[in-house]
Amino acid sequence: MIAYKGFEQGLICREYQFHMGLNVTDKANCAQNGFHCAENPLDCLSYYPNMEQSVYYLVIAGGDVDEDNCDSKISCTELTIVKQLSKPDFFLHALAYMVDHPSRQWNLHVHSNFAEANSGFAVVRGIDPVAKGGLGAILAFAKESADGRNIIQVALAQVDGKKVMPDIWYGVDLKQREAA
Repeated sequence: MIAYKGFEQGLICREYQFHMGLNVTDKANCAQNGFHCAENPLDCLSYYPNMEQSVYYLVIAGGDVDEDNCDSKISCTELTIVKQLSKPDFFLHALAYMVDHPSRQWNLHVHSNFAEANSGFAVVRGIDPVAKGGLGAILAFAKESADGRNIIQVALAQVDGKKVMPDIWYGVDLKQREAA
């Protein structure tokens, strides 16, 4: 199963040193042991919230798998570390997750209709989502269908001061808005 995992620099999680490729442990109980990861990339931010100090990877969870239904966190006995995700890639994967699972409970980092970047990013979802942020912030948009059942358009932008200006509201079309 494809999943996502946050680490401290150097592939360290809770003082355990992981390595690229396959990592194996004996038991997987989500509340107690095993290798933890999440189906929803944004859930990694609940455990590794500082994107400047943490790193995020695409992983494959295998072996015995256990869930606790807290969020999309799972525990597994086999964790294959596949690829480090850049900040834009991380949010593209988060948007893809929302497209694939539009009716699942929203992560606490997803804002309804309006979002201002906090901690260097804003994730916004709605019928006409708008967001703004400071220089360097990532803006991730998920536009819903009129009935809210599906995501019909996504967009990702980084506030660069050239194409996307700081502290200006933008819509999913990445055009400036008058006000939110």
